[in-house]
Amino acid sequence: MTREPRDAPQFYLTAPSTCPYLPDRLERKVFTHLIGRRAAGINDALTQSGFRRSQTIAYRPACEMCRACVSVRVLVDEFAPSKSFRRVEARNEDLVSYPVDAKPTSEQYALFRSYLAARHGEGGMADMSILDFAMMVEDSHVETRLVEYRRHGPDTAITKRGQGPLVAMCLTDVLADGLSMVYSFYDPEQADRSLGTHMILDHIARARALGLPHLYLGYWVEGSRKMAYKARFTPQQRLGINGWERFA
Repeated sequence: MTREPRDAPQFYLTAPSTCPYLPDRLERKVFTHLIGRRAAGINDALTQSGFRRSQTIAYRPACEMCRACVSVRVLVDEFAPSKSFRRVEARNEDLVSYPVDAKPTSEQYALFRSYLAARHGEGGMADMSILDFAMMVEDSHVETRLVEYRRHGPDTAITKRGQGPLVAMCLTDVLADGLSMVYSFYDPEQADRSLGTHMILDHIARARALGLPHLYLGYWVEGSRKMAYKARFTPQQRLGINGWERFA
């Protein structure tokens, strides 16, 4: 009999709860812990199998009679921005994006609270305290970074960083085969910029520059307005019963 390694992941199942994407449905998740020296490798393998990371937890939907949540990843090398995407890039050409250490700040938390109040006031993250936010950012055993977005400043050419107030931010994992956008948020008063789209376009460019073939966007849910935007980034692959299948 083959024995599992002593540090092999153990999987658990959550109790049913209200589905945040589709009405009149319940969701369940299967999850495991991402801790210790093998966390990065396990996270790579699980992400490629349709899991997502939240702090030191990797999870995947495990709902009875429902397979609506579909993992999506963009094929970075083949992606070419459409006219609408190029317009978004033009509207944000005054912004600079740059990675910083995964260390939370009060400015980040203030922007996070403004975003939640405007976009997800009734969601499960609405009551997150600054300590909860700090854990979301810092509690990771894998390679994680923050990408901040600010306006160009007089010293940007030298420092490679923006200046002025924080406009947007993304918590990003670096995987063996791509980047995974764990969570992103932005200034809700600058909706005309389409900052959510801009961050995805920027991460596609970042993955390409790093020689990584995929950008993981999490779950796409057909029929959910919250998730509809992910279908716009093509060509992409969606994880189904036959593995990752191309969708264009």
